[in-house]
Amino acid sequence: MKIKDFPEDSRPREKLLKMGAENLSDPELLAILLRTGLGAKKGERGENAIELANRLINEYGLDKLSECSVKELRDIKGIGKAKACQIFASFELNKRINQSKTPIKKISCAEDVFNHFHERLKDKKEEHFYVLMLNTQNHIIGEQLISKGILDASIVHPREVFRPAIKNSASKIILVHNHPSGDPKPSAEDDDITRRLIKAGEGLGIKVIDSVIVGGGGWWSWKENK
Repeated sequence: MKIKDFPEDSRPREKLLKMGAENLSDPELLAILLRTGLGAKKGERGENAIELANRLINEYGLDKLSECSVKELRDIKGIGKAKACQIFASFELNKRINQSKTPIKKISCAEDVFNHFHERLKDKKEEHFYVLMLNTQNHIIGEQLISKGILDASIVHPREVFRPAIKNSASKIILVHNHPSGDPKPSAEDDDITRRLIKAGEGLGIKVIDSVIVGGGGWWSWKENK
């Protein structure tokens, strides 16, 4: 049955307007995002938006859906480009809202760095390497994504790392990257990159005060462990 054939007070949008979002189930809320279901094909029955939402939640769960990239969402039966973008944008906005509730402006320890980056990095499936730029009072004055993918010393070049720091007149920087495995323990490559960048910073007069690896539920700090 199509949703438009439901009694009016059973349709997700009308129900939300009349009763409030808190009275809708997860599939009903997701159905509002999806807007339409999956059309019937020869030999197959279609799905309305609620049925499609139910299938997605039963098969993947909201947590897994929130970790999917747009490409991964598009690979799910019944999810095209528009639906994938709608779902992805909704989860991304939620992450940003959660992050904005506890904004970190001054860095006093590695935990502050973790709190600043964890929400956006916790679901990433590849490594993201950032430079966090600070002034003399350790206030954040900017950040820059340097590389995305497997970290390699040839990619994380001092020139690319310190260029934004020089441009923003940063007096010190913190190196930050995530481990998609969830284990923040540094690799030999991580150590090598950190040592090279600390040495390069000394020559430029820009101090690398820490290198923080963000894991699934914790962090590793060069300053705290070395």
